[in-house]
Amino acid sequence: MRAPATTTRSLALALAAAVAAAPATMAVAAAQSPAPDRPAAKPAASDRPASDRSTSTSTPPASAATASSELVRSPAPVPADDRLKVFLAGSIDMGGTQDWQAQFARELADEGVVLLNPRREDWNPAWKPVAEEPEFRRQVEWELDALQRADVIAMYLAPGSQAPVSLLELGLHAGSGKVLLACPDGFWRKGNVDIVAQRYGIPRYGSLPALAQAVRERLAELRRARAR
Repeated sequence: MRAPATTTRSLALALAAAVAAAPATMAVAAAQSPAPDRPAAKPAASDRPASDRSTSTSTPPASAATASSELVRSPAPVPADDRLKVFLAGSIDMGGTQDWQAQFARELADEGVVLLNPRREDWNPAWKPVAEEPEFRRQVEWELDALQRADVIAMYLAPGSQAPVSLLELGLHAGSGKVLLACPDGFWRKGNVDIVAQRYGIPRYGSLPALAQAVRERLAELRRARAR
């Protein structure tokens, strides 16, 4: 039996409408459907707990290089900075005594201090030791200034030497608390030196290496005092 024409026509119209609406319905469904499972994005390093952050690639801070000492010879100007300064007092005898200052400077090369050395490389024996001699006066005034500005006076009176100028400097600074002294047996006036050192409480050491070690320890004390 055939369906009435009106019924057939109604079914056709409904089917056409359903087909026309299908794309829009699918689009809405797609928009409302949950996205396919994907791995969760890894949080940024700044958002992760500190315990989760990798430290294996971090670069440790570079350690400060050990400072080198500066050797300043007379008559070069004494630096005006705040570095600790050590005056190398003692036997020279117009260049006749061994250059112990060079050895001492090597011993303290890594202390980061200023080493004040009165031994001049250009000393001329023809210069007269009188106040009117310009270069002689320049030398004496340099030593007086450097001794005054030094934090430590390391004095070595070598066996077999006389060092009259060093004895004068010892007298000038015996009560300063800055002198560390080595005066081994064989020095010209060792008895006088020992008595003065005892009177003023000047620490004494038996050799040049022992004196160098004592200077290191004194410098460490001064640094701790500055840090307080």
